[in-house]
Amino acid sequence: MKAYIFPGQGAQFVGMGKNLYDNHAQARQLLEQANEILGFRITDMMFNGTDEDLKQTNVTQPAIFLHSVILAKIAGDDFKPEMVAGHSLGEFSALVAAGALSFEDGLRLVAARANAMQKACEIQPSTMAAVLGLDDFTVEDICQQVSEVVVPANYNCPGQLVISGTVAGVELACEKLKAAGAKRALVLNVGGAFHSPLMEAARVELEHAIVNTNIQSPVCPIYQNIDAKPHTDAEVIKQNLIAQLTGAVRWTQTVMHMLQDGATSFTEVGPGNVLQGLVKKVDRSAATASLAV
Repeated sequence: MKAYIFPGQGAQFVGMGKNLYDNHAQARQLLEQANEILGFRITDMMFNGTDEDLKQTNVTQPAIFLHSVILAKIAGDDFKPEMVAGHSLGEFSALVAAGALSFEDGLRLVAARANAMQKACEIQPSTMAAVLGLDDFTVEDICQQVSEVVVPANYNCPGQLVISGTVAGVELACEKLKAAGAKRALVLNVGGAFHSPLMEAARVELEHAIVNTNIQSPVCPIYQNIDAKPHTDAEVIKQNLIAQLTGAVRWTQTVMHMLQDGATSFTEVGPGNVLQGLVKKVDRSAATASLAV
């Protein structure tokens, strides 16, 4: 079975999407439509902006979403997913590619999500850290020992987790994790504590937008971040999208479940190849590729 996977924040690069814009009429039309919907020329930032421009959450998230969704759309009949999944933001790209969300509604939701997350980041200083070389249980256990807010946020692959919480909580946890034998516990240069209880204000704000958006059953199962399981029921998909903001991204478990359910290849749709690397770390024999258009 053919699985398509969609990247999240961090995959952006200056110049992303320019080749699509220059060489595909459909891509050009969709990107111009995106400029109108967003109310600013995101294409200027994508094609000619600086790394700093592209790091702004309200630019990063729509940019990656657009790159991913447009790649799937211009593939036309060659894009025939039998299962899909997306890493964090990538879940929205996956839903559009699988026909559960319209392009316009998907972009509006992603923009609302980015703005809500940015606001939540400004409420309290918070951060994330990458932890390498420890098993999931040890990381979970140490996070629970810290009195400040700190939780596992991204289960990226075996031995690679990201934790999220208050600045003090993450720093305390990093000290304990290093003492427990972590190869690295490195604070990341991010705007806030994504996928943690500190995103509650964003979750509340986004819930209203998601509830009022038309989401249909996708053409194939989507394996969602919050429980790593396949879903086709539109109402369940909505609830899982809402829970995703404050819940962990269970990517390791998602890839495992897709393999158990018969995935024979994983094609990454969007900028970069980070997810292909993570899939290989879950199962070295898994076939991976990028969507070439």
